[in-house]
Amino acid sequence: QVQLVESGGGLVQPGGSLRLSCAASGNPFGIVAMGWYRQAPGKQRELVATINSGDSTNYADSVKGRFTISRDNAKNTVYLQMNSLKSEDTAVYYCNVRSVLADYWGQGTQVTVSS
Repeated sequence: QVQLVESGGGLVQPGGSLRLSCAASGNPFGIVAMGWYRQAPGKQRELVATINSGDSTNYADSVKGRFTISRDNAKNTVYLQMNSLKSEDTAVYYCNVRSVLADYWGQGTQVTVSS
């Protein structure tokens, strides 16, 4: 059974940095892409960044130049380095792994940007 375990969320001041990690256990077969989504209170879940099996990346316009997604294939782990954080980045961040068989989601980790 595939499980995604996220870590790295927390409270940070505006302008600060956080690094999120998501490790996929259960050896998911045929990973196509890994990514991060977020959902702020009262809003729909939105894409933050994805990285595919060829290491091509895609970012939401709102995070370009501030966030960097990367992956460690050997560890089935995806990372999100978040710099220059803003209050509008406050949300629950969800890890996603898309394989040829299914989509998997993490439980979410809270990121709060506040002074």
